[in-house]
Amino acid sequence: MHGPSPKVSVSHGCVIASSFRPHPLLRNAHVQTIYPTLMRPLPPLEVRRERLELADGDFVDLGWSGNTQGTGPLAILLHGLTGGFESKYLRGTAGQLIARGWRTVALQLRGSGPDTNRLPRCYNHGDTEDFHTLCRVLREREPGTPLFAVGWSMGANILLKALGENGDTSLLTAAAAACAPFQLQACAERLRRGFPRVYQRHLINGLGAILRRKHGPVPLLPRADLQAALSAKDFFAFDDAYTAPMNGYPDAIGYYTQASSGQFLKGVRRPTLVINAVDDPFMVPSILPAATELAPAVTLELPQHGGHLGFIAAGAGGRPKYWLEERVSEFLFEAHAAAQVGRAG
Repeated sequence: MHGPSPKVSVSHGCVIASSFRPHPLLRNAHVQTIYPTLMRPLPPLEVRRERLELADGDFVDLGWSGNTQGTGPLAILLHGLTGGFESKYLRGTAGQLIARGWRTVALQLRGSGPDTNRLPRCYNHGDTEDFHTLCRVLREREPGTPLFAVGWSMGANILLKALGENGDTSLLTAAAAACAPFQLQACAERLRRGFPRVYQRHLINGLGAILRRKHGPVPLLPRADLQAALSAKDFFAFDDAYTAPMNGYPDAIGYYTQASSGQFLKGVRRPTLVINAVDDPFMVPSILPAATELAPAVTLELPQHGGHLGFIAAGAGGRPKYWLEERVSEFLFEAHAAAQVGRAG
């Protein structure tokens, strides 16, 4: 396996190559991206739901998995843009952690589940408030439990932004993030061109379904244009018409500028592994941070292949093996062990 994570320099983090090798029949970035969605069976996971009421009168839903005794390390799981409790990468990672005696709690972001949230505000790449709230609630409930977190895609952006915002006050022991869109405007531009427009259309359709459920029970804010959002051909139009006005951003560009996680990486103070494929079709390689843009606590691992939330390797007998889930889990296990040694010392 990988062994301990490499030590970082005093002044900044590090960028490392990866041992990931794609399945020989699934090397293409688009195949890596699409195969899990179409071909992977839903990983089994027992999810116990809890509705967490929030101070502003809204709610988020939590999905608990693992032992019911309230013992062992706890990992918070943050899904991607149109994901949730059924996301395969989330369930697969939860299974890896639970097999080692951990517990997991998936945060179904505000408005992303089947039940419409109550307020106009909705989840977005920059909304870290509900994640911060959950961390505080968990710490109050279980003062002695080590807290960890994993985020994918939009969830990775939220997690990294939250870590940078909290710095030394973070309640987490360590974290891992995958396929983080470090610069949202560049990612939105990439999704306007070529085959990635297929992904863009799929995601916008998913968001449109959420909007149709939500309005009219929940009124629009004055600058929002529901019809323009539902007919949007790209994320710039969608976010201009809906995401920005519903969440207090001036426009799509302002939203992308304020919410992008890349600018928060220097503020991270907890051991954090970030894994992004160089060939991720949702992004362009130019957005990948240099080591000097990372805090000393951050390691950026860059497989050359893997697509977006793919990272499918060849397992026994040539069967697909979901490498990302093993790598993230392994990192968290090592970080937990290192923290225990540190406390004992």
